[in-house]
Amino acid sequence: MANTPFILEMNHISKSFPGVKALDNVTLKVRPGTVHALMGENGAGKSTLMKCLFGIYTPDDGEIIFDGQSVKIADSKDALNRGISMIHQELHPVPHRNVMDNLWLGRYPMKGFGPFRFIDERKMLQETKAVLAELEMTLDPHVKVGSLSVSNVQSIEIAKAVSYRAKVIVMDEPTSSLTGNEVEQLFKIINKLRARGVSIIYISHKMEEILRISDDITIMRDGKLIGTWPSAEMTMDLIISRMVGRELKERFPERTNVPGEPILKVNNLTSTQALSFKDVSFELRKGEILGVGGLVGSQRTELIEALFGLRGVASGTIAINGKEVKIKSPVEAIDHKIALLTEERRVTGIFPVLSIKENTAIASLKQYRNKFGLLSDRKMRKDAADNVTRFRTKTPTIDTPIKNLSGGNQQKVLLARWLLTNPDILMLDEPTRGIDVGAKYEIYMFMTELAKQGKSIIMISSEMPELLGMSDRVMVMCEGRMTGIVDGATATEEDIMRLAAQRG
Repeated sequence: MANTPFILEMNHISKSFPGVKALDNVTLKVRPGTVHALMGENGAGKSTLMKCLFGIYTPDDGEIIFDGQSVKIADSKDALNRGISMIHQELHPVPHRNVMDNLWLGRYPMKGFGPFRFIDERKMLQETKAVLAELEMTLDPHVKVGSLSVSNVQSIEIAKAVSYRAKVIVMDEPTSSLTGNEVEQLFKIINKLRARGVSIIYISHKMEEILRISDDITIMRDGKLIGTWPSAEMTMDLIISRMVGRELKERFPERTNVPGEPILKVNNLTSTQALSFKDVSFELRKGEILGVGGLVGSQRTELIEALFGLRGVASGTIAINGKEVKIKSPVEAIDHKIALLTEERRVTGIFPVLSIKENTAIASLKQYRNKFGLLSDRKMRKDAADNVTRFRTKTPTIDTPIKNLSGGNQQKVLLARWLLTNPDILMLDEPTRGIDVGAKYEIYMFMTELAKQGKSIIMISSEMPELLGMSDRVMVMCEGRMTGIVDGATATEEDIMRLAAQRG
């Protein structure tokens, strides 16, 4: 083994796809037993670099040195066997199997010989308990994964990585769906792994977390390496300026919208589901950004899905422009000029195998039909191209499958999709989750411009600074009930947290 201060060296890595150079001579060096943050705007090349490390892509140029030896990583199984593990942002457990099965899937311990080989369930249970105990996780090996929280599913993925005796674990946006307490628990596990000499490559857009948990920070931009620095030398402002190549003086744009008369009135709305929202009343004004805050389980998403016709309403009324309406489907919601940008864009937002053009036009197909009922490709291409320019979406062409875009650029396509329906009410569920600071600011700019034009926006967010920085008013929910509405300009994080914990 060569004498090196690094457990991993990715030297001069380049990777091209048709129409785009995703990585251009990038070098990443990770020290043993450290948390190494990898940062950059969406489209900077972070995920492509990690896929080269994990054997999903083969680099066009460059060398990977792992544990002192030059290696060619054939595929993800090869990476795992070498001691490189990756926990993806989008978790894909097998929900109908238990914790133990998910941990050892594809590599069950066996007993017997020849055709008489069977799964050694006793050994599998012993090894599962040993791994969980090592990480001080209290999960029941026999419980079905589909019944667990996101943080518990993530814990299983970490346990799986440890079971491979991984020396390097890549964590991609590990806290994007976690509560504050769950983040603290994750950090305890990370510190435990670091103390054992495991290296963590930590990808996140949450700069407060990065500065707190990481030892080193590498920043990428447009497929190139900008540099690597000790975290102790970095500040939030320095990170932002190096990520975006310019100084962002303000995290949120100045708002010049002036809310007017109520456009939407919700009165005592109650779900058909027993443990969902109940007796919720509020109003949304024309040209207003109404933030919606609350902890996980507060039923914020369920409420706006009901307004969009995705969930049943047992009682209560919805009025638009003073007229009571019944919304029983998304088609009816769109007809009432309501749009919904969902929380999980990869699950309920994009059509991954379809192009940008098709994803942009799909909610507005009526307007592209001619008198014979045929779709006008020319009109769809024009609108898709216009919106790529308007939103500054990074893509080779409008025919590129949307799955090939970064998260921030996918979000821009979804915004374009809904704006083509010409909504008066735009509901945004966690619109900047998993999106870098530069793309966030662009989305904030679009929101403020829409509000200035008289569009009304309901924005669910779990980020306190975003709620307070972007909202004219903030409605707070707890366990399905609306517990208060505060002024966005004068409220504090403590005010919101107090209401978020105020049970009815």
